[in-house]
Amino acid sequence: MSSSNLSFPLAWVTGANGLIGSYLLAIASRYAPGWRVRGITRADFDLLDAAAVEHEFLRDRPQLVIHCAAITVVADAHKNPALARRVNVDVTGQLAQLASDIPFACFSTDLVFDGRQGNYTEADAVNPLTVYGETKVAAEQVVLRNPRHLVVRTSINAGVTASGNRSFNEQLHRTLLSAGPGMKLFTDEFRCPIAAVETARAVWELSLKRCAGIYHVAGAKKLSRYEIGRLLAARWPDVTTTLETGSAKDFPGPPRSLDTSMDISKVQGVLSVPLPGFDEWLAGNPAERV
Repeated sequence: MSSSNLSFPLAWVTGANGLIGSYLLAIASRYAPGWRVRGITRADFDLLDAAAVEHEFLRDRPQLVIHCAAITVVADAHKNPALARRVNVDVTGQLAQLASDIPFACFSTDLVFDGRQGNYTEADAVNPLTVYGETKVAAEQVVLRNPRHLVVRTSINAGVTASGNRSFNEQLHRTLLSAGPGMKLFTDEFRCPIAAVETARAVWELSLKRCAGIYHVAGAKKLSRYEIGRLLAARWPDVTTTLETGSAKDFPGPPRSLDTSMDISKVQGVLSVPLPGFDEWLAGNPAERV
């Protein structure tokens, strides 16, 4: 609990051990002053246990729920679509119902888009290519039934986690350390990477301003996988692998969403401090671990 003052309203943050959840807790005292924050983890109760969720909610009576918990690894959702739907859709639906009279924020993804267009706005049609994306579209629909509620679509987030493998930069770092002399990164697959601390800051502000509907929260600059890799590798003296250019068209796996870059002008008009591009954030935070 980030504050012990029982006169303050209580916010729940689910998935508190995950990447964005942990940053939401870490910066709560700065960006959510006057709130108590309870980080919900599996050690507290199982979100798949509907009775336990309802019991805890009715006991705590939170005044805000920020729902981060989800199956977010595309491959994991593909391997077990039934579980992905239970976690990403059914759990979200129960929490949204319990929070029907209060602000509720849920995370979604740029992978709700097929990547054929790029620079997607909140109004653009979704067309996911993966089970993960399909579950997130379904979750969005559940949440948006309530005009008080908020869907935050984000892109790949960079940061440091206790497990050391939750963020895309941690995963890339591990891969590069074991990749050998050379590794190809795609020059034709684009995202809008963002530091998780920036996502967390934006979500606190959107939630406390009681914003509702869909907001794109991502980096202000579209970058290819290759460009992202070069930016990060420059900060990792232990990485000796040479980054080489490659094409997603040569990737033997299932179809990939090639350009899921998102237009963030809507959220930039709401935030007190605009979201930076990932390259800009890295340059301004040279000592930050990523």
